[in-house]
Amino acid sequence: MLQYEGLKERIVARFDEMSPQLQKAARYILENGQEVALISMRELARNAGVQPATMTRLAKFLDLPGYDDIRAQYSQALRSQADGFAARAQARDVDGPSGSGLAHGMVQTLSAQIARLNAPESIARLERVADTLAAAGRIYVLGLRSCHSVAWHFHYVMTLLGEKTVHLDGPAGTGVDGMRRAGPGDVMLVISISPYAKQTLELVGLAREKGMGVVAITDSEVSPLSNVSDEVVICATDSATFFHTLTPALAVSEVLCGLLADRDREAAVRALQEADRHLQSLDIYANEIPKRRF
Repeated sequence: MLQYEGLKERIVARFDEMSPQLQKAARYILENGQEVALISMRELARNAGVQPATMTRLAKFLDLPGYDDIRAQYSQALRSQADGFAARAQARDVDGPSGSGLAHGMVQTLSAQIARLNAPESIARLERVADTLAAAGRIYVLGLRSCHSVAWHFHYVMTLLGEKTVHLDGPAGTGVDGMRRAGPGDVMLVISISPYAKQTLELVGLAREKGMGVVAITDSEVSPLSNVSDEVVICATDSATFFHTLTPALAVSEVLCGLLADRDREAAVRALQEADRHLQSLDIYANEIPKRRF
């Protein structure tokens, strides 16, 4: 029987060959491994928005006898992690809790998502991304729509350390103008999750045409950014609410900033001291806590 990691690799490798419905099922399986292990094929198909027969067709497409072979591999992987923090924290109420139950479930899910970032392979990937960014002449930071907050956070923190980043954002659609001087030796850090903004993919294509490196923070191994990036950090985005979460992506941003500062601590300290002096000269922050008026 095809082993768990081999199965995931086969799904990713053959993803582009799949029909849209098979891709929908495959992506859901990749991103919801615990459900694959714990619920029925019919329920999983309903959650994925496909017909149960699609799950069977997917197994056949992957050269497996049937869907049970997919489920068996995910069940075995879950059992091997059963005593871990992430597996416990990931448990959620399938009946859809509300109120305090919803808050509790959301915090549990976020805890599990952050915990997954601490896996050895994830830490190694973060180190590689930090190495790539540290070696870049300039880092061009791109995050559109909901991902803007993550891109801005990374850029803002990096401005405290120097002038290495260019945030591809600007009034009147002028953000792309920042790429005029970009070229080989520079790197684009792009953040994008499903649904992927068309302009994001177009700008990544432009970066490649300019000979730039590309590193991505995205939500899936089959994200359109995966095939065009030198390094990819995968962040979970599933949430019990109507909107996806960006907390794991923001955590990655903070870790990368920390790693980059750690690459040259002396320079980082000098830059931060300079930033402190500048902010103090402008009297930016309150030095006293105002008294209550009620």
